[in-house]
Amino acid sequence: MAKKAAKKETTGANIGFEAKLWLAADKMRNNMDAAEYKHVVLGLIFLKYISDAFEEMHQKLIAGEGQYEGADPEHADEYRAENVFWVPPEARWQHLQDNAKQPTIGKLIDDAMVAIERDNPRLKGVLPKDYARPALDKQRVGELIDLIGTIGLGDAENRSKDILGRVYEYFLTQFASAEGKNGGQFYTPRCIVRVLVEMLAPYKGRVYDPCCGSAGMFVQSEKFVEEHGGRIGDIVVYGQESNPTTRRLALMNLAIRGIEGDLGPEHADTFRRDLHKDLKADFVLANPPFNDSDWHRSDDDVRWKYGIPPKGNANFAWVQHFVHHLAPNGIAGFVLANGSMSSNQSGEGDIRKAMIEDDLVDCMVAMPGQLFYSTQIPVCLWFLTRDKSGKNLRGVKQKKPRNRAGQTLFIDARKLGVLIDRVHRELTDAEITRLADTYHHWQLGEGYEDIPGFCKSATKEEIAGHGHVLTPGRYVGAEAVEDDGDPFEEKMPRLVAELHAQFAESAKLEEAIKANLKGLGFDGPA
Repeated sequence: MAKKAAKKETTGANIGFEAKLWLAADKMRNNMDAAEYKHVVLGLIFLKYISDAFEEMHQKLIAGEGQYEGADPEHADEYRAENVFWVPPEARWQHLQDNAKQPTIGKLIDDAMVAIERDNPRLKGVLPKDYARPALDKQRVGELIDLIGTIGLGDAENRSKDILGRVYEYFLTQFASAEGKNGGQFYTPRCIVRVLVEMLAPYKGRVYDPCCGSAGMFVQSEKFVEEHGGRIGDIVVYGQESNPTTRRLALMNLAIRGIEGDLGPEHADTFRRDLHKDLKADFVLANPPFNDSDWHRSDDDVRWKYGIPPKGNANFAWVQHFVHHLAPNGIAGFVLANGSMSSNQSGEGDIRKAMIEDDLVDCMVAMPGQLFYSTQIPVCLWFLTRDKSGKNLRGVKQKKPRNRAGQTLFIDARKLGVLIDRVHRELTDAEITRLADTYHHWQLGEGYEDIPGFCKSATKEEIAGHGHVLTPGRYVGAEAVEDDGDPFEEKMPRLVAELHAQFAESAKLEEAIKANLKGLGFDGPA
């Protein structure tokens, strides 16, 4: 039990009532796929959140005290002025809960979603509206409404605790696990996002994710800003997502956090149609599809500065897309499959070599396995920057970094992490801090030193000597073995004595086995 409690404190994986809510809600799933059920549940959670926030404001307007004296509690502008979504009467949670046992509850929910989108243009086309479909068990929907109704989500007290954010994130995690490979397409594990965000330190500026999934990169970036004394709005987020249902999840995720984000006018494939063609971002944060072979390539694309990526693998198409959208002093952090660090197939090695020679690669991190719900492919983190001169203040905790031209930091984090179940691993808070601090100390030239088996600062010449392979294990070397400090002439006799003792124990064990076998009537081989 103590071990479990410790894990809860270090990983944040086990978070209490969210797990109970998931277990209760999941029992109602019946024969519905997790991919389908996801939108049923998250749509209702979203509805409860905005209804709670509305109801709290509604009561203040009804009371009519202080600045609200004379206010009309049924006028939408009163709510919009306070950055609260207006919820029309037919969409309020109490109305739905009062009718949760009615066979028409599915249509009532759909009508509520339509009404909210009608009166809140920001949510147009975002909310799920298929609760009335015959395949959806209306009794279970009613039970789900009763269940969600027991949790406060959108009032001031629960907003301050980010109850909704915790529930929403926990459910996304569970759906990713339930859906397996397909689920991972919309969800990047939180600890990986945190490593990227902590290392990039996006205090202020434009943050871009051209394959944004459910918008986890943006949410963690805003959390980072707030935790370090900034405000929502210090960063501006731009994104794009090709999957329409995942894009709706992203818009809901941003809306519940109060984050303004430009995800373009609709879903679109980044390679076929770049929705932010002229954007130059201060930070690029992304987890593109690994080793994607089903992608569109135009050979004369302006983005292919370092070489035309192979049709059979989009990894270096994504990398060059990120570089293309970096501002002159921008910095990018993203996830790729480990093969990207060493592959020489179909010209990938030439592209990587050209980028190394252009001094774009700032840091490489080899990650532990079992972090993803969608794949067991081992992954790495790339950090690229156009400016290593020391003039770039981005990503270094707002301090002036040193000139690190011609140098790259390699970190081997494969031994980090703790198992949270049989197949999934998480990085602890302390490990995430260690990774970020190592990077920042190296950038600043303060308190950094190479640690065998963990980190190494290498030059372009050293990387060229390794054939322009970027695998950290090639550079960090073996972990130092602790020496007890005894002189060799004292150590050797002790080692010999230990070996003799082990052989003696083995001989005793062998004799005991023979005696036992003889007692069973087996005398051994003739």
